[in-house]
Amino acid sequence: MIAIEARKLGFMYAGSSSWVLKDIDLEIYEREFVLLAGRSGCGKSTLLRCFNGLIPYFYEGELEGEVKVYGLDTRNHPPYILSQYAGMVFQNPDNQLFALTVEADIAFALENLSLPRDEIRERVDWALKVMGIEDLRDKSPNELSGGQKQKVAIASILAMKPKIIILDEPTSSLDPASAKQLIDTIAELNYKLGITIIIAEHRLDMLLPYVNRLIVMNDGRIVFQGNPRDILEKYDVMPYGVPVPRVVRVAQQLKKTLSGSTISRIPLTVDELVQDIRRWRSGK
Repeated sequence: MIAIEARKLGFMYAGSSSWVLKDIDLEIYEREFVLLAGRSGCGKSTLLRCFNGLIPYFYEGELEGEVKVYGLDTRNHPPYILSQYAGMVFQNPDNQLFALTVEADIAFALENLSLPRDEIRERVDWALKVMGIEDLRDKSPNELSGGQKQKVAIASILAMKPKIIILDEPTSSLDPASAKQLIDTIAELNYKLGITIIIAEHRLDMLLPYVNRLIVMNDGRIVFQGNPRDILEKYDVMPYGVPVPRVVRVAQQLKKTLSGSTISRIPLTVDELVQDIRRWRSGK
């Protein structure tokens, strides 16, 4: 089933004379894990804002084409409706956390929907458990680390029980260990709960093992999209500001230099590369 559909989508911010998005045609399906990649300013964040109604409701400008979220046209349905289908986690969690406690932050949107108190309590408990942050319930967001804040921000979205979670560079301010832990948690939401994940990120090395589709953007357009292995095998993505993981670069060099190499696929993890090298050695 199609979760998000964009047709001839274009957008220009108010006061600008250039289009940030141009002729975007895209379908994202239920349970997909989609990674948007490209250099800063290529349109990734703007595209994400179109997926939950922030554009056109909160960002002024000229919008062309259409975006539908589970069949709901984003021009005709405000974000508080669309957020029940597609929730968004921003780059800086401090933009989403403002209550005195973690529990209150997670409950805030649910209270605005006038849900019964028992249901709010049940959803908050569930979101805390899923994100593994039950011990943070009574803490102030100001006491938390960057990684913990991002988990709370995701929990506040998760409590809405959306079918889609959209994340805009959520690891940008995190150290590598915290980023890896957060990405693993996001992947579990996709694998265990079947939530569609759409994420804009630069840390391809951590994300590619989980991703179903890689979308490379440049100058407001989609230049490549497809299976990550296929994209990295067929195309040079470096000119578009996409950092190719080291394991991929090593494998590409080995394919050129090893006689009779069995590295027939692009590995996305070190373990995959090691397995390919072992097969090559055993065949010598």
